[in-house]
Amino acid sequence: MVSETPAFEARRLIRGALSATLATQAAGQPFASLVTPAVAPDLGVLLLLSSLSEHTRQLQAEPRCALLFQGPAPEANPQTAPRVTLTGLAAPVPAAEAPALKARFLARHPYAALYADFGDFALWRVAPGAAQLVGGFARAVRLRQAELLPEAAAVAALAAAEAEIIGHVNADHADAMAEIAARLPGGGPGPWRLVAVDPDGADLAREERVLRLNFSAPVADAAGVRGELIRAIRAARAA
Repeated sequence: MVSETPAFEARRLIRGALSATLATQAAGQPFASLVTPAVAPDLGVLLLLSSLSEHTRQLQAEPRCALLFQGPAPEANPQTAPRVTLTGLAAPVPAAEAPALKARFLARHPYAALYADFGDFALWRVAPGAAQLVGGFARAVRLRQAELLPEAAAVAALAAAEAEIIGHVNADHADAMAEIAARLPGGGPGPWRLVAVDPDGADLAREERVLRLNFSAPVADAAGVRGELIRAIRAARAA
C-alpha cells in the first residue's frame, strides 16, 4: 500500500519526472522553459544549464524560481493529472560537490554525457522552498518546506550506503532488477541496473533509458531499501 501523505506524493512526482517546466523572471516578466531535472537525496533539484540560455541568464540575475512537475493524467481531462509546483532558490553547484552531483544527474539523464562537459554548461541546484501539490482535479494541498523535505537522518544514512547498495544489487541480483524493470511503466526485458537510491525510491537504467521505482513508503536506511526491493521483486513475480 503506497503512503498517501501529500509530502510523499509530492516527492514521488518530483523525483520521478524526466522533464519539468522552469519558471524564471526578468524585470518582472515571467519566462518558462523545458528542463530535464535530476533530484539529489535531500530533494535539491539538479539542472544542467547552458550559460547561453535565456533562463540561465535570468537565474543569474534573480535566483528565485519555480518548477512544475507533472505526472500522467488518468483520464482524458489533462486537469486530472497529478502535479506539483515547487518554489526555490537556484545557484551553481559548488566545485567540491560537483563531481558527485554531476554523476547523479548523468545517472538520470545518460544522454546528457554528450554535452555535459561543454564549456558553457554547468550544474545548478534549486534548493526547495514551499510546494503546492495538485493531486487531481480540484484537489490542492500547500506544503511548507519542513513538511516537504525528507528526513535529514535518512538522507545521510542512504548517502553513506548508496554505493555499497548499488554495487551489491548489480553484482548479485541483476536478474531481479530485470524482473522489476519489466513490470515498470516503460520497462521491458534487458540488462537493467540499479543506478541511484533515495528515501523515496530508486532509479534503474538500461543504456539511455531510466525507470523510476517508487517505494511504498519512505525508507530510513539500507535495510529499508532492501525491504522495498524485496517487495518489488515479489510483486513482479506475482504479476
